[in-house]
Amino acid sequence: MTPLALEMSRRHDGKRVLIATGEIDLSNITAFSRALDDATAVGPLIVDLRAVGYLDSGAINALFAHAGQLSLIINPVLEPVLAFSGLTSLIHVEQ
Repeated sequence: MTPLALEMSRRHDGKRVLIATGEIDLSNITAFSRALDDATAVGPLIVDLRAVGYLDSGAINALFAHAGQLSLIINPVLEPVLAFSGLTSLIHVEQ
């Protein structure tokens, strides 16, 4: 298992980005959900999952809970599970 690291940043255009690195699973879903809650409380957010190699259903549920305020940048390995879940039809996704 790769530990989860979360970092808030801003892009050159000023948009806020939550950068996740590692795996998102039961052991760290509380931290991931809290970071999403805190960040989306102040407006739209980009979630960068390019350095995430695995996420479980808890992570998908957390993303669904904030679907109206998120866009995603993903690791291509995550695309099938996000598409199957229906999340990619609700959230703008870049690879």
